[in-house]
Amino acid sequence: MSTRLALALAATLASFTELAAMPASAQTAGTTSAAPQAVNPFFAESPLPLHYPQFDRIKDSDFAPAFDAGMAEQLKEVEAIAGQTAEPGFDNTIVALEKSGQLLDRATTVFFNLVGTDTNDVRNKLRAEYAPKFSAHRDAINLNPKLFARIKSLYDRRAELGLGAQERRLVERYYTDFVRAGAALSEQDKARMREINARLAALGTRFSDNVLAEVNDSAVVVDTREELAGLSDEQIAAAAEAAKARKLDGKYVIALLNTTGQPAEAQLQNRALREKLHKASIARGSRGNPWDNTAIVAETLKLRAERAALLGYRTPADFVLADEGAQNPANVNDMLFKLAPAAVANAKREAADMQAVIDRDGGKFQLEPWDWAYYAEKVRQEKFAFDEAQLKPYFEMKNVLENGVFFAANRLYGISFKERTDLPKYHPDTWTYDVFNEDGSQLAIFIFDPYARASKRGGAWMNSYVQQSALTGNQPVVANHLNIPKPGDGKPTLLTWDEVTTAFHEFGHALHGMFSDVKYPYFFMNVPRDFVEYPSQVNEMWADWPEILKNYARHYQTGAPMPQELLDKVVAASKFNQGFATTEYLGAAMLDQSWHQLTAAEVPEAKDVMAFEAAALKKNGTDFAPVPPRYRTPYFSHIMGGYAAGYYAYIWSEVLDANSEEWFKANGGLLRANGDHFRQTLLSQGGAKEASQLFLDFAGHEPKIEPLLEKRGLTTQ
Repeated sequence: MSTRLALALAATLASFTELAAMPASAQTAGTTSAAPQAVNPFFAESPLPLHYPQFDRIKDSDFAPAFDAGMAEQLKEVEAIAGQTAEPGFDNTIVALEKSGQLLDRATTVFFNLVGTDTNDVRNKLRAEYAPKFSAHRDAINLNPKLFARIKSLYDRRAELGLGAQERRLVERYYTDFVRAGAALSEQDKARMREINARLAALGTRFSDNVLAEVNDSAVVVDTREELAGLSDEQIAAAAEAAKARKLDGKYVIALLNTTGQPAEAQLQNRALREKLHKASIARGSRGNPWDNTAIVAETLKLRAERAALLGYRTPADFVLADEGAQNPANVNDMLFKLAPAAVANAKREAADMQAVIDRDGGKFQLEPWDWAYYAEKVRQEKFAFDEAQLKPYFEMKNVLENGVFFAANRLYGISFKERTDLPKYHPDTWTYDVFNEDGSQLAIFIFDPYARASKRGGAWMNSYVQQSALTGNQPVVANHLNIPKPGDGKPTLLTWDEVTTAFHEFGHALHGMFSDVKYPYFFMNVPRDFVEYPSQVNEMWADWPEILKNYARHYQTGAPMPQELLDKVVAASKFNQGFATTEYLGAAMLDQSWHQLTAAEVPEAKDVMAFEAAALKKNGTDFAPVPPRYRTPYFSHIMGGYAAGYYAYIWSEVLDANSEEWFKANGGLLRANGDHFRQTLLSQGGAKEASQLFLDFAGHEPKIEPLLEKRGLTTQ
């Protein structure tokens, strides 16, 4: 069965919707006829290298027939597995399931990736139409009593079957996933589970659509160039182009990202415009307009709580965390509540430094959220004698990618990259690379999609178009997606330092996918949510590693290297503003837990959603007014998708990351031997071992929290 499609939320999809799938009753005669198969590119594996998708042949009209035929085909495969008279065995049950659903997998993988990267009205309509159908399809497999009986038989006899370690783990994971999906429930409870899943799928789709609509509708229109003082000429030109695209010639438009803070706030000298931008950002999803998400949040949380109770758990957080490294809400709360006071204390010290600058400059106002980024830059300049404007000319995007991100991967792992232009693209603003092992054999294909656009969801992420598996013989095709504002025609794309580190971070996810060396599709990158961010966080360390930084930090016009003095300042400033960064993150992570640690009876009504948020921030100790949470509830896409009760995962993973950075430095840093060890013990293993064992195999010890406190500057009082 394609990696967890019918068992759980697929990793590549869960980040923006609750995916599920569809019942036999929803199939239509003729969807598997010869005619659509002959022209529909999903009905056979792509003939392109590594089965790279045929983007030039795929039409929106191809998706529905492929969905319908794929679900019908998979249900036939599952019925054949469940209904056979032969005694349950690993090959005739588990391996057969691993091989099922390939047509559906090809179609849904491309579809949901395109919905995230370049959606349109047709795709949005299809997603809404098929969300409940997909949910019913998934339930038709997960809640099939004959199929579960075979899996349970194997699980009960697993010690007697002579299975290898990976095979035994696969049996155990299938059994656990089926139980968590409701396979052991009564028929009455299964029926209710189907209803809940279908409704959650529909709500998740609406939430995602609303978030994108609000981002576009809330863009800030500026009347004059003078109001944009502080922005570069390139940024102003881009704002003019954005206005022209909206038929607002002569004006300027500042598009929003899906985070609370907006990048332009760091540069805009006009305080009133900064305030307008901030307030537009935080109002999204709770404005009482057609895209208001508060009712969706309330209903979703109630349904999740009811589903958790059906499965024997007190709250959704208890259910989610039982299958994560954290194990239970108490462990998550313990870590977050330990970190929050130190983070907020640091943020308050940082705020005091900014207030001093405001007072010294005769500002006569108190620091507000829309002032933070602007005055943080002023403090940075004074403390470290540089600002972002000095750095950006040295961070041209493609140079960062090829001579920074790729260069680090070559030095550490011996892999190399070659751009190719012969493969079709789903959008012109993408680049494609072949990736080779040191011996010249092909490892993967990598797609780079850097620019923000109205058809693309916010944030940065990695996904896969083809998943590695020795069973299928597939090699990985993976993609990185960023949301960098695109400059005007002919202008260079110059990155901020945050955007540079994001590029390294997302490529860590790509490496995790490209280095996968697992036998069974189920194990491809299938690690706990609180482990999945760990490899990507480790890869961030190379962004300011002196040897790497020197190689890519070059002026985009002259090619001159960044002066050593400025390089040293970049490294010295690495802990600057960490009080803010940690507090805004913890505000969101603890808010996520506050929502998901409620029973159904405790979930507030829609009209009280924002009041609950305010109370939760206060209770959690993160209600420091100048530092709002990184995401507010109505646009917190992570927790409406794959990070429900799991947004804490970034800081949980960062404990492992900080320990790993310590290991690399203690063992000589950027060495091939170190890269090979990390690749062999951890990156290549996917979910074939317990996550805790993977870390132990790599580091040789249990994780400690002290390196994280040091890295985030939370030990300085």
